[in-house]
Amino acid sequence: MKFMLRIAGIAILSLAGAIASAQETAVESRLPLEDLQLFVQIFDQIRTAYVEEVDDATLFENAIEGLLGGLDPHSNYLDETSFDELQESTTGEFGGLGIEVGMEGGLLRVIAPIDDTPAYRAGIQTGDLIIKLDDNAVQGMSLRDAVDLMRGPKGAAIVLTVLREGVDAAIEITIIRDIIKVKSVRSEMLEDGFGYVRIAQFQTDTGSQFRSALEDLQKKSGLRGVVVDLRNNPGGLLPAAIEVADALLDDGLIVYTEGRIPSANIKFRATPGDLLQNIPVVVIINNGSASAAEILAGALQDHQRAIVIGTQSFGKGSVQTVLPLKDGKAIKLTTARYFTPSGNSIQAQGIKPDIVVAPAQIKMLDEKRGISEANLAGHLKNGRQAESAGQGRPTKLSVADDNQLYEAINILKGIAIFRS
Repeated sequence: MKFMLRIAGIAILSLAGAIASAQETAVESRLPLEDLQLFVQIFDQIRTAYVEEVDDATLFENAIEGLLGGLDPHSNYLDETSFDELQESTTGEFGGLGIEVGMEGGLLRVIAPIDDTPAYRAGIQTGDLIIKLDDNAVQGMSLRDAVDLMRGPKGAAIVLTVLREGVDAAIEITIIRDIIKVKSVRSEMLEDGFGYVRIAQFQTDTGSQFRSALEDLQKKSGLRGVVVDLRNNPGGLLPAAIEVADALLDDGLIVYTEGRIPSANIKFRATPGDLLQNIPVVVIINNGSASAAEILAGALQDHQRAIVIGTQSFGKGSVQTVLPLKDGKAIKLTTARYFTPSGNSIQAQGIKPDIVVAPAQIKMLDEKRGISEANLAGHLKNGRQAESAGQGRPTKLSVADDNQLYEAINILKGIAIFRS
């Protein structure tokens, strides 16, 4: 059932009259009549007694924001500007800091900074609690107001005051706003036979980009394994995540959703054709991997199509449906929960990796050989041409400063050795 209110110029008496005249209908449809009457009383008190005059349209918008904001961190009201910005973000280009946030206890919780954006470069981390935006306390703000403050012209600075787990005092981080252009997928060959695909966010064209990336890697001779990096991927569009999973699965359930209305109960299945033809895959996740990223990781894990490593994911397993209203407005409403093929709920639990690999700093040690055969008097010569000494395959990895990626490559190497 949809309720549409014409809020411009509405009078409190007309609203009260409408409630009174609809009393019988309200009782039959189990509308909370007493609560509606309480709302009218409070609305009237605000209109007449608040220290400053507030127009009816603003009061109604505030009421709608509170109605949605009190449900969960992801349901909210979108005015014309917010709705436009949401649509822009799915195409991969928008203005701001490059940070995915949600409301938690009246503060902003960082879900994930987006790759190669001002927030990412400034050191914002998943799990940070933002308590101030410049001199403005976040406590008491709506999510929309906070996002509006973070947006601004390119080159303008903003200071975020954050609380971080393990750090006693609040941290002030200055970020310079920029036009955010998110490249959803990038790929490269890390070593001979081992490819790497990074998915930063799920956008409208992520599925086609992912397929192109795999095809490019397969053009290199002897592809033996692929790493799919979903770390700090805040999610995005569900159809994009399904497309990516479908590219790696031959058949079976990818994800299903359950909600209160029939249209919220949907099952998504893979179509025949594994683009990598069963080449081993390792997926890396962390606590910044959320929503669509968790759906992909969970589907590949449940079908044993990939080994999932890293740390437990964020745990956002709810479905948000954007319901357009008139005048360019909309509401984003949580309508269902996601479940992995095996029936596990992602919500507030996340995806548990098959192999836990916590992030750590790697320091390569220069090992001294000490005494060896070559140091002994009268030792036999090697027997090969002298100029061949020291030649061989380089052993230095380009992933030496990323222990999770380093372990992913080692796992793929182990699988390749076992198969051969």
